[in-house]
Amino acid sequence: MNSIKTHIYFASDFHLGAPDWESSLLREKKIIAWLNEIEKDAAEIYFLGDVFDFWFEYKEVVPKGFIRLLGKFASLSDAGIKLHFFTGNHDMWIFDYFKKEFNAQIYHQPMLRKINQKVFFIGHGDGLGPGDLKYKIIKKFFRSKVCQWTFARFHPNFGIGIANYFSRKSRATNGKNDEKFLGKENEWLYLYSKEIAKKEKIDYFVFGHRHLPIELPIDQSTYYNLGEWISYCTFAQFDGEDFHMKSWVDGKVQPFIFNENN
Repeated sequence: MNSIKTHIYFASDFHLGAPDWESSLLREKKIIAWLNEIEKDAAEIYFLGDVFDFWFEYKEVVPKGFIRLLGKFASLSDAGIKLHFFTGNHDMWIFDYFKKEFNAQIYHQPMLRKINQKVFFIGHGDGLGPGDLKYKIIKKFFRSKVCQWTFARFHPNFGIGIANYFSRKSRATNGKNDEKFLGKENEWLYLYSKEIAKKEKIDYFVFGHRHLPIELPIDQSTYYNLGEWISYCTFAQFDGEDFHMKSWVDGKVQPFIFNENN
C-alpha cells in the first residue's frame, strides 16, 4: 500500500534555455532526477517562477524544447500531485497551457495560503519592495493585454528570437553566480516581507527571483528565498509542521544552511 503523501515542495528559477541548449539539457535532467525523488512523498509542488528563461504561449504554439520536463509535469499531475506555477519575469507569459495539460494552478501575483495552521506568503518576487521603479514600469507594460496581443502578432521565429536575444543578456544566461548577500538593510524582498509582517500574521514568506538562497527571521516569521538551479540547486520542503531549505547534490537531498557571512 502506498504511503499517504503529505509533503509540499517549493522551487524556483530553473531558467531552462539558458545559457545554451547543452547546459540547459543537463540542468533539465538534474531537475527531473530531483522530481523523481520527491514525488515519493509530495502532495503538492510550487514552482515560483522563471522555470523557463523565456516562455510565450501563442494560440496554437508553445516554445520548442523542454519536452522531458513537460512530460514529467504531466506524469506528476497524473499521479495526483497538485502543481502550482507562479509566473516570473522571464516566463510571465504563461497563460492557460499548463492548466489544460497538467491541471495546474497559475498565479500572476503573490498569494496567501494557510497549510496545516501555518500561513504562507508565496510569490516570485520581481517588482516587490522598495526601488527598481524602471523595472516596475516595464513589468506593468509587459503584463498588459496590449503588449501581449502585439507580441502574439509576431511570427514565433521572430518573436521568440528577439526574446531569446534579450534573455541572453540577463544575469542567468551568463551562467555565473555573482549574487552576494547584501545585508538585511539592502535585501529588498526581506524589507518587503518585514513590512507585510507588521500588518499580518505570516509564518513563512517564500520567494524566488533573488537567485540567492536565504533564510532570515522576521520577529515570529521567517523570510526564505529559494535560490536557483544554475549554481545552488536549492529548494524547500514543508512536512506539515516545519519548513526546511535543502539542496540537491550529486543525486541526493542534502540540508542547506544559510550563512549571512558568505
